Amino acid sequence: MKTINPDMQQLPAFLAGLPADTPIVMLNLLRFRKVAEYKGVAADYSGREAYRRYSEFTLPRLAEIGAAVIFVGAARGSLIAPPDEQWDEVLLVRYPSVAAFMGMLAAPDYFEATRHRTAALEDSRLIATVESRAP
Repeated sequence: MKTINPDMQQLPAFLAGLPADTPIVMLNLLRFRKVAEYKGVAADYSGREAYRRYSEFTLPRLAEIGAAVIFVGAARGSLIAPPDEQWDEVLLVRYPSVAAFMGMLAAPDYFEATRHRTAALEDSRLIATVESRAP
């Protein structure tokens, strides 16, 4: 199932599963559209370019709240995954707390910037992680 934007009905359960006073790292799996699409209208640039526009806005905001991108990498293949599941990019963003993450999501200007993210992506995943001891 393709998913691009958060389901706000899942937000309470998402928040309940995270410790409030611990840094979180958000794992982003991204599959870009060949051509960016804004509300059903094709742009004259790629999904990667639309995501770059989204990032232009978000990177300074991350710094303002003490968050940072800690890894960006091109996905080159999956060994353990459904055969039709392919990703273009993996992105890890460390937030100092759940409150910092939620504060960014709630900012009105952030909501405006998400139009570029929505236009950019064919599919995505956003997975919250917290540090744990090795198994």
